[in-house]
Amino acid sequence: MKIAMPVNGINETNLADINTNKSFGRAPYFLIYDIESQEATFLQNSAADNPSGAGIKAAQIIVDQRITALLTPRCGENAANILHTAGITLYQTIDASAEENINAFILGNLLLLEDIHPGFHG
Repeated sequence: MKIAMPVNGINETNLADINTNKSFGRAPYFLIYDIESQEATFLQNSAADNPSGAGIKAAQIIVDQRITALLTPRCGENAANILHTAGITLYQTIDASAEENINAFILGNLLLLEDIHPGFHG
């Protein structure tokens, strides 16, 4: 199972040093974590600097990675629709490091994401 999370930086050797990003579509990177192999990889979010539609483009990046679950503090409705259609479950991150969020997910301590907003258009 692979999960994804919007993050502020890259550190493949210490996920405790990585913070989750408050924005899904505009996060500079996505952490992709394979639960079985415990392997972490990072993708640059090529949608982050788009003047519009960043969430939709970011959602497609996540779908293309064959992700099972997205851990994020919030998500726009257009992106959420794409993710849900692809069978990706959205979970609410806690205010903690990437490592702590991964551990909380594995233990079943993250709630389903309910903060689906209309998007920040314009």
